[in-house]
Amino acid sequence: MATAVENLGKLERRLTISFPLSDVRSEVEKRLKVQAKSARAPGFRPGKVPMKMVAAQYGYQIETEVLNDKVGRAFNDAANENNLRVAGFPKIEPKEGSPEGQLAFDATFEIYPEVEIGDLSQVEIETVKSSVTDVEIDKTIDILRKQRVHFHTKGEAGEHGDGGEAVAANGDRVTVDFVGKIDGEEFAGGKAEDYVFVLGEGRMLPEFEAATVGLKVGEAKTFPLAFPEDYHGKDVAGKTAEFTITLKKLEWAHLPEVDAEFAKSLGVADGDLAKMREDIKVNLEREVNGRVKARNKEAVMDALVKTATLDVPQALIDQDTERLAEMTRQDMAARGMNVKDVPFPPELFKDKAERRVRLGLILSKLVGDNELQATPEQVKAQIEDFAQSYEDPREVLKYYYSDRRRLAEVEALVLEENVVTYVLGLSKTSAKEVPFDELMGSAAQG
Repeated sequence: MATAVENLGKLERRLTISFPLSDVRSEVEKRLKVQAKSARAPGFRPGKVPMKMVAAQYGYQIETEVLNDKVGRAFNDAANENNLRVAGFPKIEPKEGSPEGQLAFDATFEIYPEVEIGDLSQVEIETVKSSVTDVEIDKTIDILRKQRVHFHTKGEAGEHGDGGEAVAANGDRVTVDFVGKIDGEEFAGGKAEDYVFVLGEGRMLPEFEAATVGLKVGEAKTFPLAFPEDYHGKDVAGKTAEFTITLKKLEWAHLPEVDAEFAKSLGVADGDLAKMREDIKVNLEREVNGRVKARNKEAVMDALVKTATLDVPQALIDQDTERLAEMTRQDMAARGMNVKDVPFPPELFKDKAERRVRLGLILSKLVGDNELQATPEQVKAQIEDFAQSYEDPREVLKYYYSDRRRLAEVEALVLEENVVTYVLGLSKTSAKEVPFDELMGSAAQG
């Protein structure tokens, strides 16, 4: 039995549920009899334990289970009877002053909100586009060459030989010993032997690299180095040290020639350079298309958040906050970090969780009203697109179709793309050409 629903706010509701105490006792007795058939106790054969002992051992647990079952069933029945779409889990508390012979509970909960999308035809959305030219292909080839670089001792006879008088320059790989002192005292992390790095890659502070450039093998140099205020080593941040560096080994970078052998190393069996460039272009275009899609999807989602009107259930935000915190914890643990005692304050995830929940409710409204669900044909096409970059596409299909959760992830992706297409088809859009390097970010810089 349930009372009328009380309105406690925009989304918060409360109702009282009750049922006869005799129903609980009857169900507890029934379950105890079932438990007694397999109960064990010292001195008694299985199934022959006295009922009083069974009740003493299992009574509390069974009574709790029965109460939870009855409260849950009564709440669900009441929610259905009142056509309530409950968001999250209700807070159940015993109600004071229950009638004799009755058990009563107050259930406080939130309901799903009404979502108003607004007039999408008046929404302005700036999309992006980008293209792959010979310039980007050449840059990629340079990156691939650098990834396959090998080094030779500088100063030997040959193309880069100069009779042993070679000096360190940008692009060279150097092996050094160094020691740093602050106020005449060595400090932790300021000393190393046979330390290897490539000049010009930015692994060392600028002053350190500048001091190394121009040295010959066997030469040493002492120089001041000012650590930045935001340096990761807090003990030396903002301080100036005196370093002495000794160059022990000097090697020049030999980049592979762009020839048939280079093409073969990239998987072009016959070494055809034109085929190699076409393969690189296809891969770059796939990456560009993916990033363009992601940028445009984000623009659509931002527009939907701005144009839609709804109240977001706090219960759903709390649940997603916990989910994000747990995902972060698992990710950090997978990276080998010790997260046992690391705090994960909910405040770190609350804003992201609120946006995710808000978008989820908006998308659900759009999909339901406009039949934008992912079709089996769309899902298959998406998986086949994924499979293009793999040697055996059939294995990729098998990977997704063998696991319902993986398939659901693809369905969610297609559903979002359906929403993006729908919204862009209605809104006022303008396309902005984004330079390849800007779109790709650091990935384009190698």
